[in-house]
Amino acid sequence: MIADTYGGLKNLLRGRLAGRPQAQEALEAREVEPGRWRAVLGDDLADSGADTDERILAAARRLLELADPNGAGTGRYEVDASQARGVQVGDHNTQTNTFN
Repeated sequence: MIADTYGGLKNLLRGRLAGRPQAQEALEAREVEPGRWRAVLGDDLADSGADTDERILAAARRLLELADPNGAGTGRYEVDASQARGVQVGDHNTQTNTFN
């Protein structure tokens, strides 16, 4: 069930990322260094409108529910950074910010 849900999410993203070769490559990558594709794929996801596409967001939420029911149920993956500066999401991060 997780594999099918993941495949469905990737199919939705393929459609949104058509014509963006680097993003397509990142989407199809098997194993890469953490963060290697994040910048390229993140920009393309936002530029293509995938980050606001309700079908894609619903598929991503469903995948998180299946992969980590406890985390999804407690709101672990719900982040509102609309007014934030210097944000990191995840565990065991280190960050130093200087705002003037």
